[in-house]
Amino acid sequence: MTNRFQILSLDGGGVKGIFSAAALAAIEEDLNITITDHFDLIAGTSTGGIIAIGLGLGIRPREIVELYLREGPKIFRQWLGLKSLQHWVARKFSAKPLEEALKGCFRERLFGDSKKRLVIPAYNLGEDDVYIFRTPHHERLRRDFKVPAWKVARATSAAPTFFSCARDVDKLRLVDGGIWANNPTLVAVTEAVGTLDIPLSALHIFSIGTSDAVNHRKKRLNGGGIIAWGRENTAVSIIMRGQSIGVRNQVKFLLGADHVDCLDPKVAANEFSFDGVHKADDLIAKAAHYSRVFTPTFKARFAGHIAPIYTPIYR
Repeated sequence: MTNRFQILSLDGGGVKGIFSAAALAAIEEDLNITITDHFDLIAGTSTGGIIAIGLGLGIRPREIVELYLREGPKIFRQWLGLKSLQHWVARKFSAKPLEEALKGCFRERLFGDSKKRLVIPAYNLGEDDVYIFRTPHHERLRRDFKVPAWKVARATSAAPTFFSCARDVDKLRLVDGGIWANNPTLVAVTEAVGTLDIPLSALHIFSIGTSDAVNHRKKRLNGGGIIAWGRENTAVSIIMRGQSIGVRNQVKFLLGADHVDCLDPKVAANEFSFDGVHKADDLIAKAAHYSRVFTPTFKARFAGHIAPIYTPIYR
C-alpha cells in the first residue's frame, strides 16, 4: 500500500489545450523539473488526452505547445465563414490535418510505449457506451497497449460536429470522450481505487481545465426549445460545464478539498472557443499568469513526490 499517489487530470477543450500545455511548461521551467516525474497516473480527455499521451511518451509540455501553434491553423482552418455554414449540416472540419499532425507527433509509437499509466476516455457510438483506453498497468488490460498512440489520440479528440468519428481502432465508431468525461478526474480516481487498489486517502490530484467561461444564461432558456438551446452551442456548453463542476465537487467530497488542486481560470463568455486558434497568444499569456501564481502551490504539494518507475505488464 502506498502512502501517496498523485494524479494529473487534463480536461478537454479543443485548441484551448494550449493553456494546459503552456501552464505545465511554465511550471517545469520555473522549478527545473520534468512534470511527469511527479505523477503516478495521468488522465486526459480530448485535447487533454492528446497532451496526456504526449507526456506519457516523453514529449515535454513546451514541445506540445509548439505542436498546437504549428498545426492548429491547419487543423482548424477557416474559409471566410463558410465553415460555420457547413457546420449546420456536416462536421465542421476534415479530420485529415488532425490525423497527420498526430502521426507526425507520435510516429510509430504504440499507446503501450507510455512511460506513465494513462486513462483516456472516448465514447463508442456503435454500442452507445463509454470507452476508456488504458495502458497495461493491470494484468487484465491486454488490448489497448497494441494500438498506435495516434489512433488513441484521434479517438478521444473526435469532437462531434467538429470532426467525423474515428474508425481506426477495430472499426469502432469512436468519438470524443468529452461526451461523458470532459473532466476525467473521476475516471482517474475510479481507476486508481478500483483497478490499482490505491486507498482514497492516498490520492492527491492536480486538475487542469481549459478555462471556465462566466456566462449569463438568457431567459429564453427557461421554456425554450431546440432553437433556444441550440443557439451558440448553449446546450453543449451547459452540459460540459455542469459535468465538470459536478466531477470536481464529487472528487473533493470523496478525497477532501486538501487533496485536490484545480487550475481552471475564469474567463469572459466567448473569450475563447474550441477552434479559436487566433487566440493562441492570449491562451499562452493566461497560462503564464496563472502558472506564476500556482507554481509555489505545486512545489509545496506535488513536487516532493517522485513517482516510482512504472513498468507495463505487457509490451
